[in-house]
Amino acid sequence: MNKRHVLVWLILILSVGCSSERNTFTNRAFHNLTSHFNAYYLTDYKIREVENQVRANYKEDYTQVLPIFIPIDSATVTQNKSRLDSARELASKAIDWHRISKWVDDSYFLIGKIDYIQSQRDDAKNAFKYVNSTSKDKDLRHRALISLLRLYIDEKNYEDANFTIDYLSKETEINDENRYDLFKTLAYYYESRTDANGVIGALDRAIEYADDNKELSRLNFILAQYYQRAGLDALAYDFYRKSLDGNPPYERSFFAMLFAQQVAELNASKDLRKVRNYYDDLYKDPKNKDLKDVVVYEKALFELKQGDIPLTLDLLHQAAKEPGSSPRLKGYIYEKLAEISLDEFKDYRATKYYLDSALTFIKPESPDAEELSARKEVLDQYVFHVERIELNDSLIRLASLSDSERLAWANAYIASEEERLLKLAAAENQPKSSSIFDNLLAFSGRDGGSSFYFDNGNAVQQGTLDFVRTWGNRPLQDNWRRRSAIFQTSGQSTGNVTGGEGLENPENSVLADLPSAESLLETIPNTPEKLQVANQQLEESYFELGKLLFFDLKETSQSIESLENLIFLYPETVKKPEAYYLLYLGQKENSGNFSQYIGRLNREFPDSPYTFFVNNPDAASGNMAYLESSKNYELAYNAYYSGQYSEARSFILSTLEEYPLTRNTERLLLLDIMVTGKLEAKERFKSRLEAYIQNTEEDQLVTLAKKMLQPLLTEEELVALTPEEPIETDSLANAEENISENQKPEIPVDSPYKVNETQTHIFVIALSPTEAEAAKNLLGDLENFHASNFTNARLRTGNMTMNAQTSIYIISPFANAEKALEYYQKFMEEFKSNGISEDLKNQAFFISIENFQTLNKSKNLEEYRAFFRSMYK
Repeated sequence: MNKRHVLVWLILILSVGCSSERNTFTNRAFHNLTSHFNAYYLTDYKIREVENQVRANYKEDYTQVLPIFIPIDSATVTQNKSRLDSARELASKAIDWHRISKWVDDSYFLIGKIDYIQSQRDDAKNAFKYVNSTSKDKDLRHRALISLLRLYIDEKNYEDANFTIDYLSKETEINDENRYDLFKTLAYYYESRTDANGVIGALDRAIEYADDNKELSRLNFILAQYYQRAGLDALAYDFYRKSLDGNPPYERSFFAMLFAQQVAELNASKDLRKVRNYYDDLYKDPKNKDLKDVVVYEKALFELKQGDIPLTLDLLHQAAKEPGSSPRLKGYIYEKLAEISLDEFKDYRATKYYLDSALTFIKPESPDAEELSARKEVLDQYVFHVERIELNDSLIRLASLSDSERLAWANAYIASEEERLLKLAAAENQPKSSSIFDNLLAFSGRDGGSSFYFDNGNAVQQGTLDFVRTWGNRPLQDNWRRRSAIFQTSGQSTGNVTGGEGLENPENSVLADLPSAESLLETIPNTPEKLQVANQQLEESYFELGKLLFFDLKETSQSIESLENLIFLYPETVKKPEAYYLLYLGQKENSGNFSQYIGRLNREFPDSPYTFFVNNPDAASGNMAYLESSKNYELAYNAYYSGQYSEARSFILSTLEEYPLTRNTERLLLLDIMVTGKLEAKERFKSRLEAYIQNTEEDQLVTLAKKMLQPLLTEEELVALTPEEPIETDSLANAEENISENQKPEIPVDSPYKVNETQTHIFVIALSPTEAEAAKNLLGDLENFHASNFTNARLRTGNMTMNAQTSIYIISPFANAEKALEYYQKFMEEFKSNGISEDLKNQAFFISIENFQTLNKSKNLEEYRAFFRSMYK
């Protein structure tokens, strides 16, 4: 009976405990126990499994500074979708089924982690914010805020990240686990902003709280890398040695020992033989068979420091051929080859091809890829024009020869190619295919002077060439197989090698790519039309190469040579005025005879804008931007009047983006408004015209805009418009003939500030300590001002000390200069606050983020105010 009573009571307790509505001690205990050790535990376990797999699949690149956080690989996440979905379901059950449990907020946090891993950032953000705002567990709130901080850094949302860091810095009683995560996330913040000193400071604090030896080893290695790059070899050595603790992977141990020797013994050693022997020992060690390319690469960098460029190049080429476990290293090897080719030899063609190779190994999403691609774009153009000049110049010369001379040239070219291929074949040691040529190539390593045929590599190669030329590329097979196969052997013609049908891999033959004399002769332009095309291409390439050399590669002498060739070979070229101008600039830079081009421009092209600029050199500031924007304006104008409105807008927007402030800016803006009139609603057209009239200073353009606006206005609005002067033309083109040549205000001379109207801006009020004391209510008044006038702008206010004499109050963010200007005008008209006089308001300004960084370094407010008054007031 007692057993039955106990069983009944247990059933009653469990049935009452299963209710998620009754908030009793028994219910809470049951739901806490169940949600923790069932739903929460399993969810957390599945998430950790995915995180561990992400770490396991990530290939560390020890030749570069390791990232603070291992990037989340989308492929791994996709592979684990079912596991994450299961984790999400369990966490949701913990919330739905155990609502009175104390693990509900923890489950929301885990859902946020799942969203973060699956790149659902908005959902993750909402989950972390919810946990922070509702949880009573301060440790959990701290975890949520730290996770939110990492998400902000991922998005490069530094403003919200700064607010979060500021909030966490004021929090007390952060436990050790959260402090570790916080300092590691701070290191990630500084890493994202390329602040090496900040990374070092944050990691130094993080390792104080690290309790995972493997993670501690990795952080010590990262710290060592940063110290090494900062030139603090002693500290780097200590941290490399510390990174060997914690049973790290062999590859990390290898690099730790290698780099520790570099910063300690190798760099300080004067015994070069000892250093080289060290690398040789590493190379011979069988444990390093997958790291041979690393050893040779590091040895190449050592020899580069010694100034031995030929040996460095040999080692880099060797490293590129060595087997290795990291394709990215091959990319760095080719990048270093490109760097040496450029810096030491100015060999732009070799640099371009090395960069091509580097980018085949470096992933597009890599930070290096974008920079390398940008460098390569210029070199691509250089190589394209150089090679086109070489080719077309040769073809045009050949076109002037007689038929017999051309045939003799073709045969000589083919003979030289045969000789070149023979030398290449002789240098080969390993077979690359099953063709007879490549099978016989295996003998090529033997003594070239031996009397026995098959011991004489050169004789074997020559015999193979003769055989292929006569019989084709026959495979090795028995007579009965040859008789059943269909061969069409080639005849022995001068320099013409062809394989027959049915040959096995004829393209693998060393002679397969040799052209015939006929195909070579066909490439020569033998008609007036073909000659004209070749000359047009040659003319274009001489000009474009000259520009490229002058502006992008800074090779003024080579630029002059290319442009002078253009003028000499094509005296009637339409590019002549611009070529004269570039030659004027080049000779002036080289202290040459630039005045001759001033004379030529005045004699031959008196009305050219280039003539204006050489006659008025002081007016030529920013002239190239003006000239380029003028060309694009003409293209946009022609597209508009031919009805191609979308194309016209494309020209306008790209020009405004590339050349934001020129004398063409107002014209381009008005033309864009005209496109709006064709493509968008009438109200939009009207509002843009009204804004343009208010903000534009050039009278002729304002008058033209008013005439466009008139048909859109009511009678009352027409009276208010009151045109200042009659409009004498309907055409924008004719109106432009009378446009004033006065430029918009120029940037003050020697100003360190740049105009970037599309960048995020902030508004700044600068006060002295006395003025700040008098303006105690400034922040509150600003918030009230924003609530009344900028309700939806989400503006934030804050203050900071710039120096002992100046405190600044910051309002942010403004998406661009236009938005900041709207705020500035409203502020000047309506803002009132005790202690803020009109003089202080007049000292306020707005500034782009980039310029603010410059200002924060110089602390020179008056210098920026001069820039601000010139550009915006």
